[in-house]
Amino acid sequence: MTSPLRSILPKSMLLKFLVLIALAAAAFAQSNDGQLDHVLTQMDSAAASFRSLEANFVWDQYTLKPIEDVDTQKGKIYFHRQGNETLMAADITDPHAKYILFADGRVQMYDPKIDQVTVYNAGKNRADVESFLVLGFGGRGHDLSKSYDVKYLSAEKIDGADTAKLELIPKSEKLRNNIARILLWVDSAGISRQQQLFDSSGNYRLARYTAIQMNQKLPDGVFKLKTTGKTTVLKPQG
Repeated sequence: MTSPLRSILPKSMLLKFLVLIALAAAAFAQSNDGQLDHVLTQMDSAAASFRSLEANFVWDQYTLKPIEDVDTQKGKIYFHRQGNETLMAADITDPHAKYILFADGRVQMYDPKIDQVTVYNAGKNRADVESFLVLGFGGRGHDLSKSYDVKYLSAEKIDGADTAKLELIPKSEKLRNNIARILLWVDSAGISRQQQLFDSSGNYRLARYTAIQMNQKLPDGVFKLKTTGKTTVLKPQG
């Protein structure tokens, strides 16, 4: 079957046309590589001076299969650099109170409604868990390539701020079974403004962050669970 281009263009012109397309594609790839390195360097700079961060968040969990649904959670999130570790606490206030704390290689989820703490030990996966939980908040940009295949996609505005949209594909098959792909919007300060995390079924969580305050004093006690004397502790295995 004759190519439509071949029927229109002489052979010599067709060859030149194909060469131009190849050169344009290579230039585009080089441009994206340059943009990616620029964004990762901005994240490196933010990481070098990062001490703490506080922000409001809205987490929308979209379930597309088997029934389309959206579950929204709102609250405040906190990060604090402590030596080589970054602590994270999420105070969910809407639709009902919950508290999530990451510290000492453990994720603790406290539900005051049933007065129960569920504890997950990261174990040998601690580095992967920490890199995921603090994604875009104080981590070095060039370190992302240790856990993800990273690609620059485009420039976009989020809440009026200029951001770079990155795509992250987990290298770990175990992590990829839970999170197939991540989209990350990073502002010029090297901080994440928005994240979109997809599972293997196409369901996703869209996380948006506003009122970001970096390296300011955090409220007292944000990295402590406010449990009671009757709080039960659950430690799932596996």
